[in-house]
Amino acid sequence: MPLGRRRPLLRGALVGGTAYAAGRRAAQTQQHEADQQAAIDQLQAQQAAPPAAPPPPPAAAQPSAGSALLDELKRLGELRDQGVLTDEEFAAAKARLLGT
Repeated sequence: MPLGRRRPLLRGALVGGTAYAAGRRAAQTQQHEADQQAAIDQLQAQQAAPPAAPPPPPAAAQPSAGSALLDELKRLGELRDQGVLTDEEFAAAKARLLGT
């Protein structure tokens, strides 16, 4: 077999192997950039989220009249139903009002 015939095959293998490595590196770079972009998007979404509702202002420990206590409990219940207060926040505020 003539020697000249083997060289094009060797050159083809060398070029093909180099192209494979370059393509693999490009794919890794693209994946890295996609991961970074996903992390940035997640952080931006967290920053854009509305802040948590502030806790309700502290009420007097013992209202002077029973009707004021009922009014305050109704108001807290409405805030919970509207989604402003979580169940835990509602329970804590109710406990403060009732002094328990």
